[in-house]
Amino acid sequence: MNIANKITILRILLTPVFFGLVLYYKPEQDHLRFIALTVFVIAVITDAMDGFLARVLKQKTPLGTIMDPIADKFLLITSFIALTVWSGSVKLPLWVPITVVSRDIIIVIGVVVIFLTNGDIKIAPSALGKLTTFFQMMAIISVLLLYKYSEYIWYLAVIFTLASGIGYVLRGAKLLNGTYGKK
Repeated sequence: MNIANKITILRILLTPVFFGLVLYYKPEQDHLRFIALTVFVIAVITDAMDGFLARVLKQKTPLGTIMDPIADKFLLITSFIALTVWSGSVKLPLWVPITVVSRDIIIVIGVVVIFLTNGDIKIAPSALGKLTTFFQMMAIISVLLLYKYSEYIWYLAVIFTLASGIGYVLRGAKLLNGTYGKK
């Protein structure tokens, strides 16, 4: 197993640690919020590192191609759900994780349908998908920081979540119709 895949596994292992810290957080135990923030930032850094190292060291693997987006989804979905029910003074409204989780479920269903129909699929994030991930991560960080204007960041995250979701659905429809990549 290469270093990039080990870093991806680290992100997966950090996710339940983050989840527990957020759920056990109470305002009188504010140190847990900072530990959770640190764990989340480390997980975000691993997201950047694993892909970079896989490319630079020419160690891209089929396992890494599948594990990396799963690790991202596990971290983000868990974080959005946890920050909806945590005891912080700034918390996500329920419609935010519903939007994020719904988009990801739709994408996974689409990938399965395309795979079953075409027998093969290449998983490649779009630029809009990468921006979505960035704004979702920033929304989580802003809530953990108890930033009073966090709602503007999570609105941006939701807008990008919806836009990228529509983009992936359109791309999937083109793949199913055999027109993707044709002009």
